[in-house]
Amino acid sequence: MSYLDIKSKDIEPIVDELNTLLADYNLYYQNLRGYHWNVSGKNFFDLHIKFEELYTDARIKIDEIAERILTLRHNPTSEFSKYFEMSSIKETPSLISDTKMVKNILDQHETLLKQMSKVVKVAEAGGDEGTIDMIGGYIGEIEKVSWMLDAWTKE
Repeated sequence: MSYLDIKSKDIEPIVDELNTLLADYNLYYQNLRGYHWNVSGKNFFDLHIKFEELYTDARIKIDEIAERILTLRHNPTSEFSKYFEMSSIKETPSLISDTKMVKNILDQHETLLKQMSKVVKVAEAGGDEGTIDMIGGYIGEIEKVSWMLDAWTKE
């Protein structure tokens, strides 16, 4: 891997953590789709649009994470059966209240942030600046969205 300034032995743990993040993002994405399709009530218009923004962003990140794994000369996990095994995010029912949907999203953001921290730690240990840069941006974005969603839950 001449274009990467990362030792081969340091890449494997980075790829493992990125694949876990990829699994987390895929479950998060599908949960968001269910919420988008099934939200109802007085907050329908606001949340229907917000959930679409969130799942569109998640779809982009899924592709970027997979492409980062490919850049590291490994293959991204692509089977949902493996995502279910690997992910700390679980399927959630979508026929729930809008408030519960938002609280579930906040819980899933916490899980994503924890996994992103793991990715950054192994990337730092391996000297993988590309992964650190990519994930660092994700962390700032998800923290801001979490703050906004948390503000929405207040009376």
